[in-house]
Amino acid sequence: MSNANSNNSNSTDTAPSDRPVRVYADGIYDLFHFGHARSLEQAKKSFPNTYLLVGCCNDETTHKFKGKTVMTEDERYESLRHCKWVDEVIPDAPWVVTQEFLDKHQIDFVAHDSLPYADASGAGKDVYEFVKAAGKFKETKRTDGISTSDIIMRIVKDYNQYVMRNLDRGYSRKDLGVSYVKEKRLRVNMKLKKLQEKVKQQQERVGEKIQTVAMHRNEWVENADRWVAGFLEMFEEGCHKMGTAIRDRIQERLRGQGSGKYLLPNGEEEEDDDEEYYYDEDDYFDEEEEYYYDNDESDDEKDKKEMSEKDEKETKEKK
Repeated sequence: MSNANSNNSNSTDTAPSDRPVRVYADGIYDLFHFGHARSLEQAKKSFPNTYLLVGCCNDETTHKFKGKTVMTEDERYESLRHCKWVDEVIPDAPWVVTQEFLDKHQIDFVAHDSLPYADASGAGKDVYEFVKAAGKFKETKRTDGISTSDIIMRIVKDYNQYVMRNLDRGYSRKDLGVSYVKEKRLRVNMKLKKLQEKVKQQQERVGEKIQTVAMHRNEWVENADRWVAGFLEMFEEGCHKMGTAIRDRIQERLRGQGSGKYLLPNGEEEEDDDEEYYYDEDDYFDEEEEYYYDNDESDDEKDKKEMSEKDEKETKEKK
């Protein structure tokens, strides 16, 4: 790392100032992804004014020194041309960078990550050994978690799913290099898997409905408690008002009877005629009583008179 930094500092001092700095980056760029794009972005931003050339090895060289690619060389070239950081694409790039190649394309610096790449051609231990020694190497950082090998590994890991995916899209088993028995087995397994997924989804829906019902039940219980409490409060308040009204009405009637008057429903006072009539009856009974006493006195006088007449009669008979 320190060597790379020292090379970077030396290369910065020798960078031309009267023209764009020509920086070269190379690779296979199979299944072009954002990790490739980020490395090219770093190369493009190595200097304030950079002209980025990107070399891409052809299929023959790549298959010889690295292995089979998913994309053809023309597809890989075209992918690079559509990257916004790339100014020029150099097809059929050499596996090892030489001074002759640098002079031909007027390359000032070579940009790549600092990991050593074994030179399968036998020219050296690192394909960038010559550039690093010349002080024309610019280090870029790799993007963790993404690479062409990682993408291929994902496909291989889920190979059966991708085969079924393409079969469902209209590809034949011959196009995919799959035998008749394997195709039938894959289709049966995929149907079973879809059935399992449907059962799982149905279970999740039932669980969600149960949770919804339970949640609504709690809301119903809370609302019922609140409604009952509100009804009892209103009933108690109504009973209190009714009791107060009845008590006030009774008191008003009692006050009205005590004064000989009572309040009519319209709020007016009415005199009590029964009380006056009651006094008339007393007067009537007083007259009868007086008349009764008069009759008693007349009866006594009659008795006295009869006795006196009897006595006079007896006196005359004796004589």
